[in-house]
Amino acid sequence: MIKKVNNVKSNLKLVLASASPRREEILAQLNLKFTIVPSKIDEKEFTESDPIKLVKILAEEKAKSVSNLVEEAIIIAADTVVVHNDQILGKPAGKSEAKKMLKKLSAAQHQVITGVAVLNSSSGESHLAYNITEVKMAALSPEEINNYVETGEPLDKAGSYAIQGFGALFIEEIKGSYYSVMGLPIHQLAKLLNKFNYGIL
Repeated sequence: MIKKVNNVKSNLKLVLASASPRREEILAQLNLKFTIVPSKIDEKEFTESDPIKLVKILAEEKAKSVSNLVEEAIIIAADTVVVHNDQILGKPAGKSEAKKMLKKLSAAQHQVITGVAVLNSSSGESHLAYNITEVKMAALSPEEINNYVETGEPLDKAGSYAIQGFGALFIEEIKGSYYSVMGLPIHQLAKLLNKFNYGIL
């Protein structure tokens, strides 16, 4: 049995700049102690067309907005988009848009791109990373799409599905990071935390 060791070298507290239960679950799984201070930025104000640049900008802006609210903390922020045929699919505006997104993704391959930012609120130092994961979705019938949307799960998810929920029923294959599709790439996060002498193991 492997014993978990939290070899944290930094004395700064850890803050997650997100209200996402998925990101909270991932950090808790790593046995990290942290507090949650959701970012209040309006994501719709950012219109960058390059998805990699967009997720990095949004992650950093989320971290910066929370840095104004907390002192002496290491802040983690992230942003995720789905890209299909060079089109960015964010969170749907409602059920109708969710159904349209799922119809586009049906029987197709798409990319899930997650940007992550780690910022020291005391010094202002920040570091960014991103992950691209390829996802293949099965062919979905109109009934499956309708039933899935009626669960409510797709309505606050990029691309209108959650791989850790009912959406997993439709995923045939992923090439890359499962955790990035969930919304927080662990591998990249660990590297960024190390830059602040905040070791997970």
